[in-house]
Amino acid sequence: MYRMIVVAVDTAEVAKAERILKKAKDLLDVDGRILLVHVIEDLPAYVIADLTVDMVVNARQDADSALASLIERTGVKASVEIRQGAPAREILAACDHWKADLVIVASHVPDFSNYLIGATADRVVRHAKCSVLIDR
Repeated sequence: MYRMIVVAVDTAEVAKAERILKKAKDLLDVDGRILLVHVIEDLPAYVIADLTVDMVVNARQDADSALASLIERTGVKASVEIRQGAPAREILAACDHWKADLVIVASHVPDFSNYLIGATADRVVRHAKCSVLIDR
């Protein structure tokens, strides 16, 4: 059982998020904590130039709302952290900051492109200092 579990959530993949949050609950110590982490990816400068400040703020508010809804639907007690940057780097930073002993990441079935550029889950597995559970 784990005392601090970081659950990396992509709010665009609600079904996967529900599944991995329930797994986290099953793996949690009685006095353990779950942290949901969603990362808003940095956009290239040429894209940011065309966005309004409201669009960026709305992305953060939408993620916060989606995570609150996820917690309500599953009934799992969890804290929420929304970060901005490269997903793998931010997930790993959250794990380090909160001294996680497990991180759970949903993954898609890999294809050829994963061997060239690497998926977020691949990077988390390679660089995490804690145990990693990849859910497919």
